[in-house]
Amino acid sequence: MEEKDVLQQGKDNQGVKVQEPEFGDLKDEHRSSAERDIEFLLDIPVEITVQLGSSKMLIKELLQLGQGSVVELEKLAGEPMEILANSRLIARGEVVVVNEKFGVRLTDIISPTERLTQLK
Repeated sequence: MEEKDVLQQGKDNQGVKVQEPEFGDLKDEHRSSAERDIEFLLDIPVEITVQLGSSKMLIKELLQLGQGSVVELEKLAGEPMEILANSRLIARGEVVVVNEKFGVRLTDIISPTERLTQLK
């Protein structure tokens, strides 16, 4: 390690010894550690919601709802539904039936750039 004489500013110009730092080489060990961290994240559960549509109404109208009432949605028939992951839009799709259960066929995936702008 090389030492250098340096004048300390603001203190009677007394000389101090300063050593240049030495850095070790980066190894692939760090990369495998990061990969393990990503593997840990892959096991975190995410709630997926398919949103058919939405509507706004007054509390008075909400209280008048009963069995057989129809709530009109803002979406038109045939429009793609929104697929949300933890309440964030990630894709759009259309309804399908799979083994007598509803499913969604993805028709449009939201780009990572668009997803980042949603966070702001």
